[in-house]
Amino acid sequence: MAKSEKKSTIKIKQIGSPIRRPAAQRQILIGLGLNKMHRVVELNDSAEIRGMIAKLPHMVEILEG
Repeated sequence: MAKSEKKSTIKIKQIGSPIRRPAAQRQILIGLGLNKMHRVVELNDSAEIRGMIAKLPHMVEILEG
């Protein structure tokens, strides 16, 4: 990767509560750096992160911009 090449990032917002959800879903939220409602994190856009988001489509949303 060249120095001038920027890594793309993705902003993720938590929109669902982990209350009464399976433990695996709560652990995925923690892995994404989310643990409170309406919190937004910016992470590197990678296949691993996209896979985690795919497991929680009802609890997180991808923000544009």
